[in-house]
Amino acid sequence: MKESDFSIKKALEEAGTDAYLMTGNIHNADIYYATRFLASDDFVYLQTGAGKEVLFISEMERGRAEIESRVLTIKTIQEFGYREKIKEKKDPSIAYAACISELLLEEKVKKVAVPYDFPVFYSSYLIEAGFTVVPVKSPFRKMRSLKRQEEIEAIKYAQIAGEKAMEAAIALIAGAEEKEGVLYFEGQALTGAKVNSVIDHTLLDFGCEAEETIVSCGEDTANPHGTTDGPLRANAPIILDIFPKSKKKRYFADMTRTVLKGEASEKLRAMYETVFAAQEKALGMVKPGVPASEIHNAVCNLFEARGYHTYRSGSKAGFTHSTGHGVGLDIHELPGVGENGALLEAGNVITIEPGLYYPGIGGIRLEDMVLVTEKGCENLTRLEKKFVLKPFL
Repeated sequence: MKESDFSIKKALEEAGTDAYLMTGNIHNADIYYATRFLASDDFVYLQTGAGKEVLFISEMERGRAEIESRVLTIKTIQEFGYREKIKEKKDPSIAYAACISELLLEEKVKKVAVPYDFPVFYSSYLIEAGFTVVPVKSPFRKMRSLKRQEEIEAIKYAQIAGEKAMEAAIALIAGAEEKEGVLYFEGQALTGAKVNSVIDHTLLDFGCEAEETIVSCGEDTANPHGTTDGPLRANAPIILDIFPKSKKKRYFADMTRTVLKGEASEKLRAMYETVFAAQEKALGMVKPGVPASEIHNAVCNLFEARGYHTYRSGSKAGFTHSTGHGVGLDIHELPGVGENGALLEAGNVITIEPGLYYPGIGGIRLEDMVLVTEKGCENLTRLEKKFVLKPFL
């Protein structure tokens, strides 16, 4: 990747600033995107209006940064007397802020743009030191929404891992037996926690991990993010929502399937068929230049035409969330597929995940992840959709 690929000159001109400054660590997707470098402790990324980039780190990380980072100019806090400043100011945070201040002075920066989540302590220090600090929307978020080929491959890898984990989870449920309305596997009640554990172990085999995987059953599925740790029930919907992240490549994937072991009620079957139809409608609309809001409204229209509720009318049941979201270094990123007017662009990776949720009945959600291409879209989710699993023997 060339340094010019990450130019934010226009954003700085619009903000009337000399540079963009952000701090972060292993948990900050923007700073990883800009630097391709990760560290457990906070470090600094600076880009000036002239396009110069600086990675500002601890001396301990210099060697690794020179190998891993895409940023050519690397400076360390020790070069700015960090240890001496700690002794003088009796506070590591003040010493660190002082080093940032001196870095800005060295780069002749007077007005600096920072992201909305920039630490207020550093911002206050810089203002007191005479700098103008301007909070702005991250200029990297829009860049991140347009995926390069290597990013697409990283997402595809995570998706493969997610599908293997989903297959393992569904196989476990399919192999269960019913006893008094509860699913049992190998003589023990099959719990949501057990299914979640199988998902986690499968992902680890692929070098991936997942936090907050959703395994939800029965009444819990009426809540879009409901979870079930205890026994899973027969004849009830089970929502499986897996969003794995590659531990090495850092990119996410996302998918959801709803399954049922036993007999499905007519209401649940109708809900499933409607959600499936809504997803197919949305998938058929995905292409560059289409407003995301049109796709979302088409889903809402289909649900309402079939007698289901949507939040457009203020309902708290039925379809109660957006149709999808971007996926990348964060599980939720641009572009959103909801009521906003963003136009889809080739290179976007988005989910299409309509759902219906009714207390007393349950919930149904299906989620595929797709790449917007020049002519339409490529569905990156290959796993079949099958609601009712094989009957009990």
